[in-house]
Amino acid sequence: MKKMIAMAALALTVSFASTSCKKKVSDADLQTQATTVVTSNPNATVEVKDGTAHLSGTFADQAAKDQMVASLKAIPGIKDVMDMSTIAPAVEVATVDPAVMQKVTDALKDFPSVKAEVVNGELTLTGNVSSSQAMKIKQSVDALKIGKYNNNLTVK
Repeated sequence: MKKMIAMAALALTVSFASTSCKKKVSDADLQTQATTVVTSNPNATVEVKDGTAHLSGTFADQAAKDQMVASLKAIPGIKDVMDMSTIAPAVEVATVDPAVMQKVTDALKDFPSVKAEVVNGELTLTGNVSSSQAMKIKQSVDALKIGKYNNNLTVK
């Protein structure tokens, strides 16, 4: 019986000693691993301090941000992730109604050197014209009451 108690005590001591001897991962090693994970988003950075990853930067959407946090938490040795990042505001791209585009194209049919096109979501007029033609084009397009447009005509 004494022998069995001694063996149990020895086994218990060995199990406690072996779990407390785990090698602690340094913050420098964790920083290297975390930086590797974060490189998938060029607008984000991470700093590891005392086993906690501090995430900052900008993400395109919540799903990308959540994925990054999960990836950082999956690194062995990272205790927690402090999320100080933000989500980029959605950029609204204006579009030009095809009916408006057709009206402008019809108004410009007498001016073959002028193009009406959508540039960065806005209606833009380009081409080389004389000053009298530029005035007629402006009057024709303004008469359509289509709202704002970019007049990038070059007057010769």
